[in-house]
Amino acid sequence: PRGRRYPGGRGKEIQRLIGRSLRACVTLPKFVSPDGTPMSVVCDCDVIEADGGTRTASITGAYVALMLAFRKLMADGRLAENPVKAAISAVSVGTVKLAGAATATPVLDLPYEEDSRADVDLNVVMLAGGGLVEVQGTGEQGCFTRTELNAMLDLAEKGCCHLHDLQAAALNGANPR
Repeated sequence: PRGRRYPGGRGKEIQRLIGRSLRACVTLPKFVSPDGTPMSVVCDCDVIEADGGTRTASITGAYVALMLAFRKLMADGRLAENPVKAAISAVSVGTVKLAGAATATPVLDLPYEEDSRADVDLNVVMLAGGGLVEVQGTGEQGCFTRTELNAMLDLAEKGCCHLHDLQAAALNGANPR
């Protein structure tokens, strides 16, 4: 069943995460109309069915929507130049004890059934080129080591690089409406 439209506390924190992420990929002083008037964009995302990683998927998709909006604004002469400095994407990573394993294994893009039993839950937001924008990590079943964190960040970086490639491919085939 569909939830209510207006977010509660958790939803507001997710909104702030997405907003921080999108601002990190834009040179804000360049986001002005040709006459110098500051502009703003509202990115809206409805999560119809949450299945782990929805906030990270929202960031990754919102970047594509933002690029399409900027292309349209530039085509219409309402934006002088593209203010995006780099693509941005996000992934969820966690450590999960897989069947028969003695120790937890880093896993990328956990579905709900893995996310709900993960030892560690980590969300990573990265710019293309490797700049970390945000890292949110929680030891759900205890603590995690620096070595485990490094392994998860390495996996997250590979996932984000793959998403940047997919975003570029989607944008190369898309026309502004």
